[in-house]
Amino acid sequence: MAKKKDKRIQKVFNKIKKYQKMIKFVYQNKPKGTGDAILKCQKHIKSSHFLMLFPDDLIIKKNCSKEMILLHQKTKGSIIATKTVERKTVSRWGILSIENKRKNYFRISDVIEKPNIKNTPSNYAIIGRYILPKIIMKKLRNLKPSQGGEIHITDAIKKLIADGEKFYGNIFQGKYLDCGTLKDYTNSGIEISKEISK
Repeated sequence: MAKKKDKRIQKVFNKIKKYQKMIKFVYQNKPKGTGDAILKCQKHIKSSHFLMLFPDDLIIKKNCSKEMILLHQKTKGSIIATKTVERKTVSRWGILSIENKRKNYFRISDVIEKPNIKNTPSNYAIIGRYILPKIIMKKLRNLKPSQGGEIHITDAIKKLIADGEKFYGNIFQGKYLDCGTLKDYTNSGIEISKEISK
C-alpha cells in the first residue's frame, strides 16, 4: 500500500487538482445512446464547437485531438476522426461518404451506420473522436429514438450535412486501438504497457 506522503502520488494529485473546477460530471442514468449523452452536457458547452471522445477508441503515438483541432481551424468545419478498415468489416462501423480527398482529410458528404458490403460508400470508418457544432443539440432534441430506444449521433450528423453544415474526415496518423471487445481491450492494455515501458 502506498504511503500517504509518497511524493509521486502527491505530485499527480496536485496536477489533477488544478483542473478540479474545469471537470464536470454528467450522468446518463439509462443507456439512451450517444445523442442523449451529448444532450445531457448541453449546459456546459459554451463555444460554437466542442470535442467529443469515446473512451473505448484509443489512439496512441500521435495526438489525434490536436490534428483535429488544427483541421477545424483550417476548414472552420466539424471534424470526424477516420481510418480505413477492411471492406469485409464495414458492417461493424459508421462509414463515411467522401469527396474532395486530400492527403490527410476529405469532405464528408454522408454518414451511413453499419452498411453492408454491397452498399458501402467507402471503407473509411468513424473512430470515436468528433469536433461537433453546438447546433447539433437542436437536431438531437428533435430526433425520435430508434427501435432500441437510443438517439444516435450519426442521425443528427446526417441532418446537419443535408442542411449544408461542413464536415471533414481527419485521416489521423496515430495508431488505433479498438477496446470494443474483451479480446481487443486486453490486447490494447498490452500495447499501451509496451508504450509506457519504452
